Amino acid sequence: MQTRDISSLLIDSKLSNDLKKITEKVIASERITFDEGVLLFEKGELGFLGTLANYIREKKNGNNVYFNRNFHIEPTNICVFDCKFCSYSRLLKQKDGAWELSEEQILDLVRKYDGKPITEVHIVGGVHPKMGLMYFANLIKKIKEIRPDLHVKAFTAVELEYMCRKAKVSYEEGLRILKEHGQNSLPGGGAEIFDETVRKEICEDKCTSAEWLEIHETAHKLGMPSNATMLYGHVEKFEHRIDHMNRLRDLQDKTKGFNTFIPLKFRNGGNQMSHIAESTVIEDLRNYAVSRIYMDNFGHVKAYWPMIGRTTAQLSLAFGVDDIDGTIDDSTKIYTMAGSEEQSPALTTQQLVEMIKQVGRAPIERDTLYNVITDYSNYDFSKEEIVLD
Repeated sequence: MQTRDISSLLIDSKLSNDLKKITEKVIASERITFDEGVLLFEKGELGFLGTLANYIREKKNGNNVYFNRNFHIEPTNICVFDCKFCSYSRLLKQKDGAWELSEEQILDLVRKYDGKPITEVHIVGGVHPKMGLMYFANLIKKIKEIRPDLHVKAFTAVELEYMCRKAKVSYEEGLRILKEHGQNSLPGGGAEIFDETVRKEICEDKCTSAEWLEIHETAHKLGMPSNATMLYGHVEKFEHRIDHMNRLRDLQDKTKGFNTFIPLKFRNGGNQMSHIAESTVIEDLRNYAVSRIYMDNFGHVKAYWPMIGRTTAQLSLAFGVDDIDGTIDDSTKIYTMAGSEEQSPALTTQQLVEMIKQVGRAPIERDTLYNVITDYSNYDFSKEEIVLD
């Protein structure tokens, strides 16, 4: 999709003065306010938001679209918490659909990638009462012994809060232990929506918004970067989304420790909120665009392609998104169990590269910290002598 030149918005007679003011701020690289963020959701039509967001994403990242070669390990879906939106977890007493991998099964998943140029393992799962801090610390150490160069991105703040509470250690001490055993960074899950009234309705029993933010701030102080997420499209209002982004933006000002922001679409399959209709593709694209406009101190906005499907992921690249995650290799069930478009979320590197090129973008393989590994803009896969995936 081609967006308009941003300067044309300033002479658009159909555009309101308040939206023109926001446009002027974007052109001048000035920060928009909370109220202006809400206004974008309330009054910004799709093409307008796409033009602003695409201007920002290209100013920050040019034509690049980033991805990495990663796989997921989900040790268990047994969880002590009962989030209303979750289709994935099972309570300890539930047997149907529950799993709990042994340590050896987990290590075998790592060994499966011997000789393959995977750069990251993403470890998240349910909060199991018997899988504690030292269990996971020792597990990470063994993963590093098998694959020393593998970046370990592990444990949401929800998991970490429970681990530290059970181990009777501070967040700083718990994170330091994990770091000393080989953990490199944190994913962004568990943030959901920070507004306390919404949180009480959808995930009352797990870590608070303040605890989530404190854990990520502590990780950043220890030199462990992280991602940030927002679950949207359920019971929240536009002001709740902007409040959520605002708290993250404030923390990023303070620590500069977030790698990327990832809006996550609520999926209503098989959970306690199935009566709530999912957001439309248009609203998904509007949300990506507002996120890119508002989160001015975040280097990247990611669309998680297994959650929204390949076509919407391609569209999102014209609405502020510059990252579509990675190859995944069919190793996550969190969204497939909730009814996402991608029921077998796996792409080869070639497929991912072609998907990006189809919309005129430059495919860039990155590591977890956005260091460039390979620019695939002019790569010829037919000349490969080894199997890369």
